[in-house]
Amino acid sequence: MLEDHAIIAALIQQSGRNSGRKKLQKSIYIFQRLGFPFHQIFHFHFNGPYSEELSVQLEELCDFGFLIEDREETQNKDETCSYRISEAGLDFLSHYKNVLPNMHGLTQHVVAQETWFLECVATLLYFDYLPRVEAVEKVRALEKRTMNEDFDHALAFIDELRSLQSAECPALR
Repeated sequence: MLEDHAIIAALIQQSGRNSGRKKLQKSIYIFQRLGFPFHQIFHFHFNGPYSEELSVQLEELCDFGFLIEDREETQNKDETCSYRISEAGLDFLSHYKNVLPNMHGLTQHVVAQETWFLECVATLLYFDYLPRVEAVEKVRALEKRTMNEDFDHALAFIDELRSLQSAECPALR
């Protein structure tokens, strides 16, 4: 019943700490598109793929005491948050062995990126049913602040993630 919650908690455990709701949304969407067992429904939103279901599940994990949400105010008065697993969350995960493959290296690689970059990557993956040139043009129209070299970097990053996934979790290919 709470398997989807456990998968989210396992991801946060593997990443150590995940900074920001938007970054977590984009990370989970990217992992879902790579074939990892995230089942949330994503729709296109202002900042790329977004899942209301995932937002609710994160809130529930915090309400259950399985995740700790740390809130900080930034220099420009914005509020950011980060998530980490609690002791109760570790106990919860002990009931869900192997709910998520060990993808520590891949997770670390993704969460090390800037949120705006993951937004670009997730949006490119959202339109990956199109030929790459058309997907880039569509995302370029949506992401006015993204430069050509950022698109090149994002496309290379997607290819790199797929290679890392093949090496780290070959059963998912």
